[in-house]
Amino acid sequence: MSCLKRVFYVGIFPLALGIAAWQGWSWWSWAQSPVSLSEEEQPVQIQIPSGTAAQQIGQDLEAAGLIRSTTAWKVWTRLQEFKKREGGLQAGTYELSSTQSLPEIANQIWTGDVVQTGFTIPEGWNLTQMAEYLEAQGLVSADEFLNSTEEIPYAQFPWLPQGLPHLEGFLYPDTYQLPSEQITAEDIIDTMLLRFEQVALPVYQQTASPYSLAEWVNLASIVEKESVVAEERDTIAGVFARRLREGISLGSDPTVEYGLGITQTPESPLTLTQVNTPNPYNTYRNLGLPPTPIASPGIASLEASLNPPDTEFLYFVARYDGTHVFSRSLAEHERAQGEIRDRVDAQLGDDL
Repeated sequence: MSCLKRVFYVGIFPLALGIAAWQGWSWWSWAQSPVSLSEEEQPVQIQIPSGTAAQQIGQDLEAAGLIRSTTAWKVWTRLQEFKKREGGLQAGTYELSSTQSLPEIANQIWTGDVVQTGFTIPEGWNLTQMAEYLEAQGLVSADEFLNSTEEIPYAQFPWLPQGLPHLEGFLYPDTYQLPSEQITAEDIIDTMLLRFEQVALPVYQQTASPYSLAEWVNLASIVEKESVVAEERDTIAGVFARRLREGISLGSDPTVEYGLGITQTPESPLTLTQVNTPNPYNTYRNLGLPPTPIASPGIASLEASLNPPDTEFLYFVARYDGTHVFSRSLAEHERAQGEIRDRVDAQLGDDL
């Protein structure tokens, strides 16, 4: 009798353990599985404040219907600690869905894959245009942004030229993604300066140039504003470089516009009075480069301005279709100006 009991007990223990293991595995699989399999399930935004405990995050996720079990959440986080995984659950705003499994949600929070806000700064924009755009996007106020551009972060970016009154020209034009919550003007500026450091600065540092960093960006900003057709960019840069070498004023309309805060059009070109108005940025009246860049140049204008090619041309005038007429002498230039003005006037007359 006792022998039979021993056989019975020896046989039932593995069976019980197997059932328990199977039940545990079934629960674990269920607890990690998505709450919903519906393709129509809408994402939910969850905000995790800084310093929120892992247990509280799990409770919030369960309350939002995103995970099945806070116990499973606790097990998952303990496993990461056991494996000595680098990092940890990060604060921020997350877009999550009940169609995601618990590990997918947990990994997203662990890696800090937060909701991003995107914005795009085109090549050739100046600080005022950036400020107005960022305010229109609801990111920061225009005044906050402009005021912040006057605080030069030399400690973080020691390569910035000394004596800058503001950061015009050094905020690299590109498309950016930033965490959605608590975006500040400083965040935006630091991100754009970092992109300049990554994209533009190595080009300058790896190339022998006759210009200082400040002069290079300054010249490139004028080339950016004058160049509409990419094929003309090198020639335009060459014209300005030659005029600088020969001590001839640059005579660039965009510098006058920048100084006066205006934008000319075919219907309303710069007047002689405006061109003759004294202004530090008026490169018709003043020799050399203006006091600061007039816009943010892109990499094409920066590269074209670094070592501009030699050119036979000294002048160019816009046709108002993006292209220019290049001239070797002042007489050629004035003739081209007259022909273009006559054509524009005739076109405007036909449109009336």
